[in-house]
Amino acid sequence: MSAPRTLVVFYSRSGTTRRIAQALSEALKCDLEEITEPRPRTGFLGYIRSLLEARRKLPSIIAPKKHDVSSYDLVVIGTPVWAWSLSSPARAYLMTTASQLPEVAFFCTLGGKGSENTFAQMTAIVGKQPRAVCAITQREALSGSLDRLSAFAKALENSHISKTAGSH
Repeated sequence: MSAPRTLVVFYSRSGTTRRIAQALSEALKCDLEEITEPRPRTGFLGYIRSLLEARRKLPSIIAPKKHDVSSYDLVVIGTPVWAWSLSSPARAYLMTTASQLPEVAFFCTLGGKGSENTFAQMTAIVGKQPRAVCAITQREALSGSLDRLSAFAKALENSHISKTAGSH
């Protein structure tokens, strides 16, 4: 049984989602790609722009992707939740790769609420159900309490094993 080719892709404005994505990539022993933008979102104006784009469900301008998603078995996409919504850089990534994505899984980082809406938006954009989803609060991420992330990584690994076993 061959190991699945997995890619973790994420956008992070403040660094919280980056920490989670790096930990997940290490747990899954897989490739990692950060969604970047040519225009920074620093300071108060960057924060306000982020909120307005998220509320209006607008994609942002992002740098070209580094990995060919179609060469993977699973792509795990991570985003911060902005105004109870998907971040505009992650929205742009999903919109540009939706037709090429293999199986997907989603994770998000958030202050408190909005994960259900964010996952629903991500599912609608890619047009397929995720293998699994995981919401990590900023408090969990900063405290280093990553039990939920460990469970998510195990669920992704186990879903591959059961899928492979079922195909023989």
